[in-house]
Amino acid sequence: MKINHKQLPVKAHYFFFMAAMGPILPFLPVYGKQLGVSPLVMGSITAGLPILFLIAKPVFGFIVDYFRTWRKLIFIILLATTSSCYVLMYFLPILPGPLLPDHHFQNVSCAALSPCDMNDHTSALALCNGTKDATCHWVCEATNFSMRVSFHIAKGEASISPSTACSLNTNETSSSCSKSTNCDVICDNFDDDRCLYTSITFWGFILLMSLGNIGFNVSNSISDAICFDVLGEGGEMGYGRQRVWGTIGFGIAAALAGYTIDLWSHGDIYKVYTPAFLLVFAFTCFDLICCKKLELPLISGSASILKDVFTLLKLKPIAIFLCFATLAGIFDSFMIYFLFWYLEDLAMETGYMGEIKLIEGLTIAAETLGGEIIFFSLSGKILKKFGYGYTFTFCFVCYALRLGLISLAPTPWWVLPVELVMQGPSYALCYTTIVAYASVVAPPGTSATVQGIVAGMDDGFGYGVGSLMGGILYKEVGGAITLRIFSTLAAISALMYFVLHTLYLKHKTPDTRSNVEFKKPNDAREHCVTAEM
Repeated sequence: MKINHKQLPVKAHYFFFMAAMGPILPFLPVYGKQLGVSPLVMGSITAGLPILFLIAKPVFGFIVDYFRTWRKLIFIILLATTSSCYVLMYFLPILPGPLLPDHHFQNVSCAALSPCDMNDHTSALALCNGTKDATCHWVCEATNFSMRVSFHIAKGEASISPSTACSLNTNETSSSCSKSTNCDVICDNFDDDRCLYTSITFWGFILLMSLGNIGFNVSNSISDAICFDVLGEGGEMGYGRQRVWGTIGFGIAAALAGYTIDLWSHGDIYKVYTPAFLLVFAFTCFDLICCKKLELPLISGSASILKDVFTLLKLKPIAIFLCFATLAGIFDSFMIYFLFWYLEDLAMETGYMGEIKLIEGLTIAAETLGGEIIFFSLSGKILKKFGYGYTFTFCFVCYALRLGLISLAPTPWWVLPVELVMQGPSYALCYTTIVAYASVVAPPGTSATVQGIVAGMDDGFGYGVGSLMGGILYKEVGGAITLRIFSTLAAISALMYFVLHTLYLKHKTPDTRSNVEFKKPNDAREHCVTAEM
């Protein structure tokens, strides 16, 4: 097999860059969940971040296009800064107090709990020293009632016992409690929002997660622009063969991180993420070495970058494409931010919390080392055969099937085969279609800017809308119903795009099935403009 030495550094960069992100990126939402952040708050945070992506990506893309001789140095600094933000999370102080990972307790007698010393309790709450309150609903043979319980264990998992909890407002429930023997108890989330959301740990997590995610998303779009520069004009169909190495790196690193986190945590509910941060640091060092070896071709810049880009964005087919790219981002955002959240809730209900990090790591491995490898590798042939329009429609159909099937999974293990089969034709093929189309229509010298705009709509604005919708719906109707709502939206999107493509778009935009010449950016722009006149 002949090795293309010119493209080898690009493949190596994708592998180590995504391998550096694999150990931490998929686990960030559940890392926040372990801190006590609610799904609504997490959804609101992750909804705001993509708006910054929408701004940052085109800005950095413009900078890279404008300072073309410095683009490699700018890129390396960006990569180092991104990984540093994630690694610094390791040094955030641990919040005091117990975790409430399982809200369900069985065979508990409330008579065993002593009343809280209200003076000590009030002082402990004011000092935020780890005492946390929750409302618990007691389901007993003789009666049902609710009771406020204060958990005061210094660390570890909350449990209802005389040594770890005491009862509040016992006068209101004393008569009901005296009639109860053994009860099943369901407790709400801890009422410690003030202590959590004013802590250095919470705001440090938010700041570092925000900067890291912005850096990752900007680096990702610039990586794609650099890749297309290395491939040269007409090389768009070879993008998937480069990007697939990032998938391999991400899958291997995520699976390794999931296994080592569970191993390091000794099967406890509270997970220790030390191995993940060590892997991020190690793979980033290798990535920076690879980036120094990148030989970027000298490409003539555009004399009027902004004018050329705005001319392109005025075209109706491009505007329609950006709208549906945003919809794809909405579906991706829910999977990225709430799939693991749903898996952990499902694991809690079915008794798989002791091995949940292994399941999550294997899920990432199934997504990346299964479907993504196949469809990134074959994406060029698929686009040549069916064109951008029909391929894009097929991706939305696959999103609908994927989301619907996950909602029906009886245990977290059942999600593995779904992700193994459906991640490739949904995410991998859709991502390749979007970035390849953006490269095709980009005027000369504006590749990073156009990639930034397209990526900003996809995993910028789309991610923002999707995470906000996901957070609100998850809180109100639960994970399974939310998955089905998104599945229905994906099916409607597939139908809409199919109708638009059949009746309008295929007559107005380049189609790779009939004319491969459109792979050249100059030709693509000319044909798009002509079609609009």
